[in-house]
Amino acid sequence: MKESEKLGVKKSFSLKGDADATVARQSSTSRIARNMLFLYFRQILIMLVSLYTVRAVLATLGAEDYGIYNVVAGVVVMFGFLSGAMATASQRYFAFWLGRGNAEKLRKTFSVTVCVYLILVLTVVVLAETAGLWFVRNRLVIPTERMRAAVWAYHFSMANFAVTLMSAPYTAAIIAHENMGVYAYASVAEAALKLAAVFLLKALPYDKLALYGALLLCAGLVNTSVYRFYCRRRYEECSFRPVWDGAMFREIVGYMGWNLFGSAVGVFNNQILSIMLNQFFGPAVNAARAVSSQINSAVNSFSANFSTATRPQIIKDYAADRIDGSHRLVFRACKMTFFLMLVLTLPLVLEMPYVLGLWLRDVPGNTVTFARLTLADALVTSVSYPIMTLAQATGRIALYQGVVGGILLCNLPVAYVLLRMGFPPYSVMAGQVAIAVLATVVRLVITNWLSRFSLRRFAVKVALPLALVVALSALLPTLIVWRLGESFLRFFVTVVSSVAGSSLLFLFVGLDKGERGAVVAGVLKRIRRTA
Repeated sequence: MKESEKLGVKKSFSLKGDADATVARQSSTSRIARNMLFLYFRQILIMLVSLYTVRAVLATLGAEDYGIYNVVAGVVVMFGFLSGAMATASQRYFAFWLGRGNAEKLRKTFSVTVCVYLILVLTVVVLAETAGLWFVRNRLVIPTERMRAAVWAYHFSMANFAVTLMSAPYTAAIIAHENMGVYAYASVAEAALKLAAVFLLKALPYDKLALYGALLLCAGLVNTSVYRFYCRRRYEECSFRPVWDGAMFREIVGYMGWNLFGSAVGVFNNQILSIMLNQFFGPAVNAARAVSSQINSAVNSFSANFSTATRPQIIKDYAADRIDGSHRLVFRACKMTFFLMLVLTLPLVLEMPYVLGLWLRDVPGNTVTFARLTLADALVTSVSYPIMTLAQATGRIALYQGVVGGILLCNLPVAYVLLRMGFPPYSVMAGQVAIAVLATVVRLVITNWLSRFSLRRFAVKVALPLALVVALSALLPTLIVWRLGESFLRFFVTVVSSVAGSSLLFLFVGLDKGERGAVVAGVLKRIRRTA
């Protein structure tokens, strides 16, 4: 073969490889966008069902029994942050070995993970049914005539926690395989089962407090059984085998332990800050913070769901040594997560007094400022989720969690100093936003060290465009709020202008040429399909 022909063949193979890589990237981007939409609508439906369920349960149980249930279930919920930390670790290992294409390691990882969960569940159940039960019987303030029902509700809540925790390896497998539609449908079905439990609660002639706990346990059993059945039928690795790998067990437990530390920092911060505000200003300020915390929980659940859609592919790319591909995906995920959060938070920040007035009859003092700063904190933190995923993909998270967790714990001394100096109660939230910005910068620096993540490219491709989008998209709706009186019409116009403005600015300022072309092509493709 002539030299020119050889070069032509090589060039054709190179072009074919580039084309295949481009198609793969487009397919991955399309899949991630579809998964984000699945999880977005999942969260909306779950929130709507949950809002109705809370109201219906309160009306059925009555204020006293509803309060008792939340108190006894709260003892179990204290263990709840274990589930999130462990689920993140499970997803990381499943996605990593999927990215490596190592089926044997994947099967072994599943079996070892189930063993870890079983050990944890047994430990928590023993603690809850001894020390926890003693605490419920002897330290909680519960009317004597309702103690028996309260104890039964506690037992059912503990069993429900154990059953739900054991579903985590299966949900982790579904997420690692990026079958977000299945995950979304199953989550909505779980919310519907809880709603059905409310209607059964009204119809059945038993003690409502104990019955509610039993019905939620039944919903948990059904949901876990569905996850297990689906995964065992669909994924070969999801068949438990009694295998033991001490090195893998120690690695997974160590990874989960550091994730657990990161989750515990958040729980510890929230509880101690509430106590500080109570000590300095009394319960009225705690009411304002409680409302803002509910808003923060709802908004952060959206942000975490957006991150869930991108997490498996980032880990898979890193595991397959496609480091540049994982970095590009992190850039896109940071921008998409931030934009979707901006669409939610910008109109809420501007119209917070009106929204709180609709939601609450009596709005506690400082609630508007607390809520606005809470949303600012959530918006800043949203950029960090894909960066966290990349750091977790490396498997070396001790430094990451230790340093970032230590910075976030600085919220407590900073808040104490601000309050001792006589600053208003919402100053603790302003300090929290500042520390969130610092923590994001530190996350970038550590991730740069762990995976050669380019800080300069992040600044140019992500930070600067997003800052411009925020600054420009806030101009028109802020002018509307300033010039018009508070009303539903102003609220509607503010929402429309902020959503439309931020969407257009994100398309033309936030995205680069290639990303913008992919978005436009995807929209046109959808239009042709529906036409």
